[in-house]
Amino acid sequence: MRVGRLLIGLAAVLLGLTVLGGTATAGDCRVVTPGAEVRLPIGRTGRSMLVHAPKGLDAATPAPLVFLLHGSGGDGARMLQSSRLAEAADRHGFLVAAPDGGIPLERGFVWNIPGVPTIAGTVPGPDDADDVAFIKAAIDELALAGCADETRVYVTGLSGGGRMASWLGCVASDRIAAIAPVVGLRAGNPSKDDPARPDPETCTPSRSMPVMAFAGDADTTNPIQGGGAGYWSYTMHAAEQRWAQLNRCTAAPVSVWVADGVYEERYSGCTDGADVAGRITVGGGHSWVADNDALWAFVSQYRRER
Repeated sequence: MRVGRLLIGLAAVLLGLTVLGGTATAGDCRVVTPGAEVRLPIGRTGRSMLVHAPKGLDAATPAPLVFLLHGSGGDGARMLQSSRLAEAADRHGFLVAAPDGGIPLERGFVWNIPGVPTIAGTVPGPDDADDVAFIKAAIDELALAGCADETRVYVTGLSGGGRMASWLGCVASDRIAAIAPVVGLRAGNPSKDDPARPDPETCTPSRSMPVMAFAGDADTTNPIQGGGAGYWSYTMHAAEQRWAQLNRCTAAPVSVWVADGVYEERYSGCTDGADVAGRITVGGGHSWVADNDALWAFVSQYRRER
């Protein structure tokens, strides 16, 4: 059944119903199939991405859009399956876009975060794909097709995808309404002078950025205590503090237990109500520890002004 739906969606693309064909108009979302996944080409980037449309999608009303970014060495299809975010999308009525990173490895892909080494140990160069530009092109594509509400675009991701979600919060705050990194919250690159601190010059959002991060306190890959690989270094707490500073949060952080074995540290009193929250799962490791309903409840509060 899913294969049939994919073929239907791809047929729609080939018939020129995408922006590429020049016939799509706002409020006329025909390039996706409710309750299924379709792989869509993105403009002239030479790349495509997997998009899940919720079962109850109203083609006449642009829907909120959540980008789901895979971990280093992964891909969008596997990330969509393992995160189960499509199920939350069906419950709450949002689109999920699951692209592949722009830098291919022997198996899977990694994201281009300038100045930060990938898991292969190399720093992306000028010839590598620009993932920020690709995400922005994808937003334009789905908005112009009448599918996505460009004022309600959110980004989450696992590990390297969480770091990429953080980077988008730093450099694309004019397009992103909120971020929710999973085992990957950053607030800029580690400082070259002191890797235990984020470099403030590498994260300069143009507007306040609401943040909800998820992590496990037993994660040895991206430890919340800091250390680890060169792309990690500083603690999750330092990242939260930096986002709170960027959002001009005035209230002291408050820690509460929100579920059995899960506690949250939240900074509030922030500009534009852009809270910063970190949820830690006790004993949680380097995996999708996010509560998808809680993730959606947080990010869906926010809308970017046009």
